Amino acid sequence: MACIKLLDSWHLPSLQQNLMNPTNNQLPTTMSGVHLIGHGGLDQLVYRHDIPTPQPKDGEVLLKVLAAGVNNTDINTRIGWYSKQVTGDTNSGADQGYDELDATTATWSGSALQFPRIQGADVCGEVVSVGSGVNAERIGERVLVRTMQQDPQTKKRFDCVTFGSEYDGGFAQYTCALSDEAYAVNTPWSDVELASIPCAYSTAENMLHRASLKSGERVLITGASGGVGSAAVQLAKRRGAYVIAVAGVTKHDDVKALGADQLVPRGVDLVAAIGADEVDLVVDLVAGPDWPQLLDVLRRGGRYATSGAIAGPMVELDVRTLYLKDLTFFGCTFQDHIVFSNLVSYIEAEEIRPVVAQSYPLKQIHKAQTDFLNKGFTGKLVLIPES
Repeated sequence: MACIKLLDSWHLPSLQQNLMNPTNNQLPTTMSGVHLIGHGGLDQLVYRHDIPTPQPKDGEVLLKVLAAGVNNTDINTRIGWYSKQVTGDTNSGADQGYDELDATTATWSGSALQFPRIQGADVCGEVVSVGSGVNAERIGERVLVRTMQQDPQTKKRFDCVTFGSEYDGGFAQYTCALSDEAYAVNTPWSDVELASIPCAYSTAENMLHRASLKSGERVLITGASGGVGSAAVQLAKRRGAYVIAVAGVTKHDDVKALGADQLVPRGVDLVAAIGADEVDLVVDLVAGPDWPQLLDVLRRGGRYATSGAIAGPMVELDVRTLYLKDLTFFGCTFQDHIVFSNLVSYIEAEEIRPVVAQSYPLKQIHKAQTDFLNKGFTGKLVLIPES
């Protein structure tokens, strides 16, 4: 009777899961990773070796992180740039962050971030354990985690959360993700190459998807040498568009190799370089003081899509330009599931290719983020946790 008593309703699920999940007993109890301990400078990123290894809950998978990309959103969240109190560009507070921020406004989601937080919006990982309700056959899969996820609480369209912001992400040896948000990928690409995809490419694909870019249209892409910009160049060419890319002159050859049809130096007069009313769609990641020119090059009935403002969020809009030219604006954060599903299919069909500028051990995250902010590269920077 004593043995039967052990198999009551409290113990049985745990026992069943261990039988399905033999890797549970082989995983370390602690792991190395990076804790964000508050908003501010690089000193708020603390590399540790004693972080408890997470355990997958119902519907979750535990991933061994194979590689994790560096993104603007990681830095923006660290320094508190999403706060409406901040009006400068993304580099202006990167060293020390911003003083006296209202914590509830210092993240993109509008609610205070919970510290310590493990950031890392980009994850390529291997499934090493599963929670209840998840098929144990998933163990061993190499997956990408969808960065921008629908809020599991409200499940409403446009309500979303970010992996590595509202939930712990990939800057550690292990991380948990909802099984439905971990997409198996069949490709010969390396882990580092795969880790360059989730955040940047889904952001770019989402803008093109929302703005319905069509074959033969002319699209202007700002910040075209960055992670999202270089992704947008490839994805726009995949759709058959004519791509006009704005980037620093030293990076023109790199961007041209991605498929750009026309290169425009950053900082020049766009109307003089391109012509007025010549563009069907603007994909903007920069904003800043030169923003009005983007509307000048749009044709009547043109579209503008944005998912970033690295040159500064405050712009001057002549509303007459908006309505007299019948322009349509798309602010792009929430992503329908089809956006990430499409990305996986593009990878498996070899229709896009990764652009990795450099990789670093995770413990060198300070250097990686410093290099990221210096913008002396084309494509993505990727971090690799200890094996």
